[in-house]
Amino acid sequence: MTESAGSKPSSRDRILVAAATMVSENPAARLSVRAVAARAGVSTGSLRHHFPTQRALQDTVLAGIYDVVFPGDPIHDTDTPARDRLVGCLRQIIAPIGTGQQARDALGTTYQTLIATEPSEDTRQAYFAIERQMQHRVEHWLSVLADEGALPDGDNAQRARFLLTVINGLTLERALPGSESALVSETATLFTAVDCVLRD
Repeated sequence: MTESAGSKPSSRDRILVAAATMVSENPAARLSVRAVAARAGVSTGSLRHHFPTQRALQDTVLAGIYDVVFPGDPIHDTDTPARDRLVGCLRQIIAPIGTGQQARDALGTTYQTLIATEPSEDTRQAYFAIERQMQHRVEHWLSVLADEGALPDGDNAQRARFLLTVINGLTLERALPGSESALVSETATLFTAVDCVLRD
């Protein structure tokens, strides 16, 4: 953010803080221009100046949240083999889900919000924004490996969708009853998925 000692935060920073707060209060909330502007104490014109579209606002807010939730991106640690780095990155996606009751609570919320009943348009748009950000993040990791020559030429969008499908399955498994060796099995699954992508 651009705030310096003794100065007021910029209107852009106030918008981002307001939007991130709204998402933290309700992850399914749609970030409407009017609601975010009111929360930030700025005009809708000011918000549109910084974020011409609602999607630009959502993507910027989610990227900032992911940077806070997933600090220290391990994909750039070239002292570690590419395979291990990619598995470490994918673990960052799964880690916040937790295990046991925490994972069951998270899955229950997802089920109630997106599956049990037809989601509202606001909920759908919030979900799509999160999905886009996750896809973008995994594609970024893959492009880093491709630039290093650790990944053959290919469709990184398709590879990212495959890896995120594996992550979705592992997230579900975390919420289901299982043995203590579940994390060992999860690690083996992640390495198998990454090996499939790296050998593509």
